[in-house]
Amino acid sequence: MRYLFFTNTPAHVHLYRHAIEDLQEQGHDVLVLGRDYGCTRALLEYHDLPHEIYGKCETTKYSLFRELPQHYVQIFRRTRRYDPDLIFGVGSYAAHAGAMSRTPVVVVADSEPTTFDHIAARPFVDTFLTPHTFGKDLGANHYEFRGFKELAYLHPDVYDPDPTIRDRLGVGPDEEYAIVRFNAFGSHHDVGHSGFSPEKRRELVSALSEHVTVFVSDEGGNPAPGESHEFDLHPALLHDALAEASLLVADTQTMVTEAALLGTPAIRSNSFVGESDMGNFVELEREGLIHNLRDFDDVLSQALIILANDSAKERLRKRRDEYLSDKVNLTDVIVDVATTAVVPKERIERTVAVTHR
Repeated sequence: MRYLFFTNTPAHVHLYRHAIEDLQEQGHDVLVLGRDYGCTRALLEYHDLPHEIYGKCETTKYSLFRELPQHYVQIFRRTRRYDPDLIFGVGSYAAHAGAMSRTPVVVVADSEPTTFDHIAARPFVDTFLTPHTFGKDLGANHYEFRGFKELAYLHPDVYDPDPTIRDRLGVGPDEEYAIVRFNAFGSHHDVGHSGFSPEKRRELVSALSEHVTVFVSDEGGNPAPGESHEFDLHPALLHDALAEASLLVADTQTMVTEAALLGTPAIRSNSFVGESDMGNFVELEREGLIHNLRDFDDVLSQALIILANDSAKERLRKRRDEYLSDKVNLTDVIVDVATTAVVPKERIERTVAVTHR
């Protein structure tokens, strides 16, 4: 079999990389079409995944729309040349590549706000896979799994933390540190949304630095403010650093879910937070695994409460373990779909751990 995977962001590399490795070990041919966005290229190279770059996109608003026509030219050309049997992706690039090449398409989606992408992709997708928390109906081909897309690489059966990460970061065995993650808000689904202002970023880092060492990971590439340190290790090591951290504060999305699954206390604050928030963040907060806060004063207050509680992380990890006890390893689901469910046209729920919506 010949499989084509689309990785448009760093998160997509993490989502599919273990499945790609498993399929290669089974003797299948695999190609990744990646977009040079953020650290996507660096992750593809780090994990030695067979890939080609179809285009680039800056972490600024509207960059994608300027690059879109050339992206599609390259995608169609490379897809036609590779001639895949099955395509995996996260949105419309994969869907339209499948339509052009008359290839079945599987999309793993978890973001309800990406309405335009769903509309553009839906007519051409053979199978949608979403978390059980996903709040939209994507039609007759919509299936759900119990868990989150991040469990493709952070499920306990898959993830092994790097025991040397503290040495790599330059922190002591008992030294507490926090990670602060800032979003560039450059994706198409980020238009009209925002997170911490530059002033609030400085204030947040200053307050946390009085209590713990602070590492800043800024998607936009801005210098770390105040007394904080830039996270300057390879981006592939960010999850290992997150697993050891005492706290994550972020105005991003994915890293907050990752922190919850790693058992690290996390605070999420951006304009997505509210009544129409994404289902995964609503459930994770309901289960006591994260905090969703819009007001900046509440963010500061909750962060200091967590840092002052010596047992916060231990209690959170117990809660995390209980929560994950019935959640699937998504890599297994993806591999099962790739090898047994879609191409032979069997009913997908008979062959993998998913249910029809």
